[in-house]
Amino acid sequence: MIDHRTRLVAAIGVSALALSACGSTAGASSGPHQTANVAYAGSLELLNEQTIGPAFAKATGNRYLGRGAGSFGLAKEIAAGEISPNVFESIGSAPIVELEPSKTSWYVSFAASPIVVAYNPHTSYAPTLRKISQGKLPLARLFELLGSKGFLLGRTNPNTDPQGQAFYEMVELAVKRFGLPRNLVTGILGSLDNPAEVFSETSLEARLEAGQLDAASAFESQAIQLHLPYIALPASMNFGSPNLAKTYASARITLSDGAVVHGVPLSVDATVLGHHDAAAADAFVRYQLQSSGRRAFIRAGYNVYKPIFVGADIPGSVRNAGEG
Repeated sequence: MIDHRTRLVAAIGVSALALSACGSTAGASSGPHQTANVAYAGSLELLNEQTIGPAFAKATGNRYLGRGAGSFGLAKEIAAGEISPNVFESIGSAPIVELEPSKTSWYVSFAASPIVVAYNPHTSYAPTLRKISQGKLPLARLFELLGSKGFLLGRTNPNTDPQGQAFYEMVELAVKRFGLPRNLVTGILGSLDNPAEVFSETSLEARLEAGQLDAASAFESQAIQLHLPYIALPASMNFGSPNLAKTYASARITLSDGAVVHGVPLSVDATVLGHHDAAAADAFVRYQLQSSGRRAFIRAGYNVYKPIFVGADIPGSVRNAGEG
C-alpha cells in the first residue's frame, strides 16, 4: 500500500490539476447487452446515478448498474464475494489496493474534492455558520460551535469510509492549527463510531437537508450538487490537494480493529474487476477519462486533473483514453 501511495503522490505532483484535451467520449459500443456494474463511493451517488450512468449508457449502448456505499465497506464486500461489480470507484486508492492482487492490479486517479462542513440553512445555528463561511467570524469559532452542547453534527464511519477518516483527521488538524483544547476532538466527535452522529454516506446529506442535523461532513462537490451552504476549509486541512500529501499524513486515526491510518489526499480512483462484461467495464472507466465525463465532474464541483495510472496490466483502451 505504501508503495502505491508513494507512486501516486509523486505522479500527481508532476501533473496535479492539469487538464488534458481529450477526444470524443462516444466511443464504440462494447457489444450488445453488456453491463457496467459499478460499485462506487457514496459521495458519487448523485453524479453517477443522474449524470454519468445515463450519459454513458446513451453514448455507448451499454447498460449501467450502480451501487453506492463507503469505499472500505464496499472493498470488504467485494473481497468476501458478497457483491461482484466489474467496476470499483473509491475515494482514495487504499480501498482498491486492499483488493490487489486477487481482484485487480491497477487503478487510475483523475479527480478530487476537498472536505467541507455543510450546514442546514434553516438551523438556529445558520446565522453564525453563515458568518463563519463569509469570513466575518474566525474559522476557529466553527470548531467551538461543533463541540457545543445541543449541536447536531453528522459524519460517516471512519472504519468503512475514507470521508469519515478524513473528517476525523481534519478536526485533529484544526485543533492543532488553532491551538484549541486537545479534548475538543473528543468533544466534537465522541467515539470513532459514535451512533449519535455516524450515518451511512448515502443518507448523511439527506438527513441534513431534512433538518435532522445542524451540520455534516461533506465533499465540496456534494454540497454544490445538493445546493447546500457550506464552510470551506484551508487547503492544509481539507484533504483536497494532492500536493499537500505530507501535511495530511501528519494526522492519523486508530480504527476499531487497531489499524493506524494516516491522512491522504481524497482522489477519485477507479479500476476494473474481473472479466465479466469487461468491455463494458473498460468503457465506463474510459468514458470518465474522456471529455464528456471530465466535464460532468467539473460541473459537479470536482477538481479534475490529467489521469494518473498506477499498477500493471492496465487495459490499453483505458490508458489511451487518459492520454488523449
